[in-house]
Amino acid sequence: MSARLLDGVALARRLQQDLGPRVAAFTTRHGRPPGLGIVLVGDDPASQVYVRNKVRTGQEVGFRVDLERLPATATLDEVLAVVARLNASDAHDGILVQSPLPASMGHDAEQRVFDAITVQKDVDGFSPASVGLLSQNRAAIAAGTPSGVIELLLAEGIEMAGRHAVVVGRSDIVGKPMALLLLHRNATVTICHSRTRDLPAICRQADILVAAVGRPGLVTADWVKPGATVVDVGINRVTDPEVAAALFPEGHPRLAVFRDKGSVLVGDVHPNVADVAGALTPVPGGVGPLTIAMLMRNTLTAALVRAGEPVA
Repeated sequence: MSARLLDGVALARRLQQDLGPRVAAFTTRHGRPPGLGIVLVGDDPASQVYVRNKVRTGQEVGFRVDLERLPATATLDEVLAVVARLNASDAHDGILVQSPLPASMGHDAEQRVFDAITVQKDVDGFSPASVGLLSQNRAAIAAGTPSGVIELLLAEGIEMAGRHAVVVGRSDIVGKPMALLLLHRNATVTICHSRTRDLPAICRQADILVAAVGRPGLVTADWVKPGATVVDVGINRVTDPEVAAALFPEGHPRLAVFRDKGSVLVGDVHPNVADVAGALTPVPGGVGPLTIAMLMRNTLTAALVRAGEPVA
């Protein structure tokens, strides 16, 4: 068996194209575009790349996008002050604070910042109020990555109702909201984590297996029920030659990429899973592109809700 690859790039492109006319119509009706405020603290290279992509995509679909940059020496109070200003702004419908924040701000800094974002503008869906609404299936906005997974499953015609879904990972950003969204689609959901006993055996029960733990190649072919749909949320940069060789056999094109560049992006799912699964998201090109697309849709949704308009 060779798994059908689920193309997140193509779906993200369609979602963004669909947003363009809706954003233009909103702008005409209200005399302003939907506004997104992005807060970036420090100079983390990965965060800068992610934010640059979010700014570019937002501008492409017609949003007003304002990037608020603070130095790594900024205090938590300074970040909270920026969030308070964006909360009060009539021009901004969505607020996003890029993670991670500098470690010097304290272990609870991110949660305190997420707590400060008003729920109506929480386009990441990370605040306690947003999570509470999601748990009751009343949220207009949910976290971007798990929402993107649901959109991909729907677009690919993969049935969720009545299926056994196993989510490996219990983070607030992916694992927990992923489980809730699958539950709301009438799947029977099992959440696994580092303390789960006999993890491979539980994964083998899954009709839909979602891996979101940040461990390269953790899920191997013997963990997967033949024909299952496997969603790989992990994005891991491998720089160790031994790890790369364990993931890719000699002659594999991804191994050639590693040897050429000294690193390669891989997911939490081992490449050999493609021989067993019925459908599989690749890394890169699977779930990743959908995160930004869903952020854009969440921003338009926030603008419509603030304007008292129905969300299509």
